[in-house]
Parts: sequence; structure tokens; C-alpha cells
Amino acid sequence: MTDSTPQPGVPDLGGRTALVTGAAGGIGRACVLRLAAAGAKVRAVDRDAEGLAALVERATDDGRPGTVEALTLDLTDLDAAEHAAAGTDILVNNAGLQLVRPIEDFPPEVFSTVLRVMLEAPFRLMRGALPHMYGQGWGRIVNISSVHGLRASPYKSAYVAAKHGLEGLSKTAALEGAAHGVTSNCVCPGYVRTPLVERQIADQAAAHGIDPERVVGEILLADTAVKRLVEPEEVAEMAAYLCSPQASFVTGASLTMDGGWTAH
Repeated sequence: MTDSTPQPGVPDLGGRTALVTGAAGGIGRACVLRLAAAGAKVRAVDRDAEGLAALVERATDDGRPGTVEALTLDLTDLDAAEHAAAGTDILVNNAGLQLVRPIEDFPPEVFSTVLRVMLEAPFRLMRGALPHMYGQGWGRIVNISSVHGLRASPYKSAYVAAKHGLEGLSKTAALEGAAHGVTSNCVCPGYVRTPLVERQIADQAAAHGIDPERVVGEILLADTAVKRLVEPEEVAEMAAYLCSPQASFVTGASLTMDGGWTAH
């Protein structure tokens, strides 16, 4: 069995069109490859054109049943985001950015940008996708949230605010979409092995005045029972599960993948 073969319990997504944001790396990249492995035609959205080109090459080389189409797009262009989502059966809202600063030092323009990309853009993408989903009586919205959608941490005001907002938006979409065969859920991982987290490690080291190697054990994973980072492929597998027949009754949920963080 190759990594392009869908796993047991994951549906055949042949004929389905998926859109994944933040697709050039990390969780988004893993979700694109996973959904393409299940046969979906995936629109991979990111502002990183080179990263998208590498992703398309990887998907093609792997011979995945589905296809990957690169769409270079900055999600701060909300009208373009909404237009890009038209006709999609599966929407994975994943794109994110992070800045670690105390509230009194947090640049207001960065706060606005974080909310625009991580909350307003998902709303506009849903707005663009839902008419098609409702029309066919089937749709899947998977919002890559975070433990920070359920818990707060200091120095992450914009990220925490955006993720908390995404949780509420997802639940609202679940309630509105249920009668139309559309589910909406959040996946809430802890710290994932991504470039975003690697940058956070450096920012946290500066904020706390400690060495970067101490950040993972003493700060990032301090409240986590399983002392390792989550792998992007693990998050992608959860996203794929939410598209399966077994998950048709799962909606309005926040599914944690946090190694026991929220068990405290």
C-alpha cells in the first residue's frame, strides 16, 4: 500500500471538489495530499506560488487518484476568497499566521490582518461554498482551529481571538447547514510540527528570555501529557475522517488533538 491509497473508513472522494487554504506547507499541505489520495479534485490556495508549485509536483509524482490545482491567492482579498470557494464540496479553512507580543505592544495592523485571514476569510469562503453545498444536499466544512480556540495563552491575543471566533462561526454553520446535509466542525490540535510553530518557538524564546530548546518542553508542551509535537499528517487524517460516512452525524464539534492538554 502506498501513501496515495485511501485508508479504511475514509470515503472515495472521486468527483468531489475540495478547497484547502494555507496549502503550501504544514497542515494545509498534508490535507491537500490526503484529500487527493482519496480521489478529490483539490484547489490548493496559498499566497506562496513556489510552495504551491512544489505541492502540485509532489501530488503528480505520487500518482494520487485525485488532482491538485494551485491557486495563488492572498486571503486578505476577501472578495477573491469568496469567489474561489464557489462550487466546492469540501472546504478546509487552515490558513493562519501568528505573532507573539504582549497586548500593549501588539501592532494594531497585525491584529487586524490576523482576524482578516483567520476569521473573516473563512466566513467569506463559507459564504462562497454554501450555495453549491446546499444545492446538492451534501457538504463538509473542516475548520483547522487549535487548542487556542478553547484555551488562551499569554502574548497571543490576535491568534486566540481569531480561533475563538472560528469556533463560534463553525458551530453557527453547523446549525444552519444541518438541514442541507452540510456538516461543519473544528479540529483543535496542540502544537503541530509546522513552520508556524517553529517561528513561535523563536518568538517565545525572545519574549521569555530563554533558549529556544527550552521553549518546547517548558512552555509549548508544559500542559501536554504526550510530550511531542503533532504531525501534520495526523491532523490531515482527522480532516479526512470528517468527510467519511462514519462522521455524517458529527457536526458542530471541536475535536481535540492535543495530547491531553485540555484534560487538565
